[in-house]
Amino acid sequence: MSDLTHHVAELNGTSLHYVSAGTGGSPILLVHGWPESWWAFRELIPLLAATHRVFAVDLRGFGDSGTGEGDYDVATSADDLHHLVGHLGVGPVHLSCQDIGGTVGFRFAATHPADVLSLTAIEATLPGYGLEQLADVNHGGSWHVGFLGAPGIPSLLLPGRERQLLAGWAYPMMLATPGAVTEADLDEFARTYARPGGWRGTEGLYQSVLADQGSTPALAAAHPLTMPVLTVDAASAPFTEQTFRQVTAGPVTSVRLDGVGHLVAQEAPAALADALLTFTAGVDQG
Repeated sequence: MSDLTHHVAELNGTSLHYVSAGTGGSPILLVHGWPESWWAFRELIPLLAATHRVFAVDLRGFGDSGTGEGDYDVATSADDLHHLVGHLGVGPVHLSCQDIGGTVGFRFAATHPADVLSLTAIEATLPGYGLEQLADVNHGGSWHVGFLGAPGIPSLLLPGRERQLLAGWAYPMMLATPGAVTEADLDEFARTYARPGGWRGTEGLYQSVLADQGSTPALAAAHPLTMPVLTVDAASAPFTEQTFRQVTAGPVTSVRLDGVGHLVAQEAPAALADALLTFTAGVDQG
């Protein structure tokens, strides 16, 4: 990634770190999930940047973005993306988001549709459409959803144990592709979560999705997505497709990647790039 550059923008009351690559073509904005940062797209960015301008952001409280006092909920993070697109001056963008980043991406696209050319949701669901099932440990859900959303608990218990959590549990549980994530990659993710306040972004997003109280279905009913949508499912199939077909009034294209775990951008960057490039080319030509 010799042409990749790092930037920090002071926007919406926080510092947003993002990287950029590519000099031509329509813009693509990549939004990570958990337990990730922009680094999740390290192999994907060069594949997209050959024909597109590509930006990958660290959501507030993640990566090298700000961790100071303030709000870290989904709505605030979605508003950050609106400010970022304005700052970049390249909008509207092809928005691609994965995992819990899909909640941020949906709210951004629904509330600022003029900023978004298309939306790609990868291994993502939303409150009111299935996300709660992922927290239901009595019916196959995972304990970490409720744990990470428990106010103050991650910041109390996880500092000093970042790499143990990521390398010892989270990545082995989510991955299905041996060798996709190296020890050096785990070091990078652990570094960012180990910063002072490094769990604030995680806590804020998980708290807000668990306390959604119907606001996401209400937003979808009032402002369904009208831009073209691509859903990419792998380990969680068909959650993403089922979710986004319910919140979209426009066309939906769906792709399933067999044999791939939850962290699609890290496990199958070439297959994901093929899907994104085919989809965005159709949107750009249409």
